[in-house]
Amino acid sequence: MIMTMTKRMLLEPDKRLLARFAVNFAWHGRRAMAEFRRRTRRGLRSPAFLFISLTDRCNLHCQGCWVTPCDPAREWPPEKLDAVINEYKQTNRSRFFGLLGGEPLLYPHLMEVIARHPDCYFQVLTNGTLLDDAVARDFRRLGNVTPLISVEGNPAESDRRRGGQNVHRSAMEALAACRRHRLIFGVAASICRTNIDDLVREDFLRDMIARGALYLWYYIYRPVGPRPAPELALREQDILRLRRFLVDARPRFPIMLIDAYWDADGRALCPAAEGISHHLGPGGDLEPCPPIQFSGENLADGSDINRLFQQSQFLHQFRETAAAQGRGCILLENPLVLHDFLKRTQARDTTGRADGLREIAAMRACAGHDLPGREIPERHWLYRFAKQNWFFGFGAYG
Repeated sequence: MIMTMTKRMLLEPDKRLLARFAVNFAWHGRRAMAEFRRRTRRGLRSPAFLFISLTDRCNLHCQGCWVTPCDPAREWPPEKLDAVINEYKQTNRSRFFGLLGGEPLLYPHLMEVIARHPDCYFQVLTNGTLLDDAVARDFRRLGNVTPLISVEGNPAESDRRRGGQNVHRSAMEALAACRRHRLIFGVAASICRTNIDDLVREDFLRDMIARGALYLWYYIYRPVGPRPAPELALREQDILRLRRFLVDARPRFPIMLIDAYWDADGRALCPAAEGISHHLGPGGDLEPCPPIQFSGENLADGSDINRLFQQSQFLHQFRETAAAQGRGCILLENPLVLHDFLKRTQARDTTGRADGLREIAAMRACAGHDLPGREIPERHWLYRFAKQNWFFGFGAYG
């Protein structure tokens, strides 16, 4: 597997893009994690990686989506976004930024912002409907961006889950455009009960490899937002099936299989509880993670972002509250505890909807990825090494 994956990485992407990936993402990513460790030892928690929702505009209406388009749209002024990126790479050595939406390809300043930061690496999480040859050509010209394209199941399931038409075909066309332009690109799959049989199987991996995807990022579906669809939430046996599939497939398939849920020993993790990553909403709000759209601070408050993160009592208390509930996802496993915390801290509702707090109060607890006594450790040495050096526990759980 390693030899085949190495061959794919050397032969399939543009060599210039591969060099930027190696330096901007891999090398600087490890330095960012080392700096995060040093900050943590000093009692400072500003994240190693930022995920930024550029806009709340979107052209789809997905089940379980936490984003609601506003009128006018909430989105980042490009000069403010530049200031955040500049400060973060200077103070935290962080060069990796995940760019979300809504749909980030609807953000009018996307290409110019990426172009102004050639020493950073950007992951653009897109539904793929707008990623054509022109966009792929721009991404190749920029060289420091990896598109992550959502695939939600077979064609019928994709349309149903995403509230659109021909969504699966558009995603496949986006993959083809990325391959033609020799990008480093991946596929995101949000696993729920109606697509697990389509996406958590070896034939799907083979298909994505054949289409040129170099990595596949599996997510666990979260029933949130105005269309939560809780009947789609995974059961414990489904989550164990997903975890077992990842561990078994990693040594055998030449594609990077990514999750943000388990450490090298198979213990559950929450990136927000660890403080490894947090989220900036389209209105400049500092939020625990993308699905939890509540905040105690906003960049309009006048302080620089690094100081806001380090001094945020809201995020500090969130991390303590989440960690006290276990190693998993408080939103899935203990929504009423999360509701009481948000109400007690008088967190600002940043959903853009009438009452996001009521949505959380109406949630029922679902199975999460924290399954004590049923941990499945990583078998492959490379994944163990990667998780031990880029993503593992830093003491949030005591």
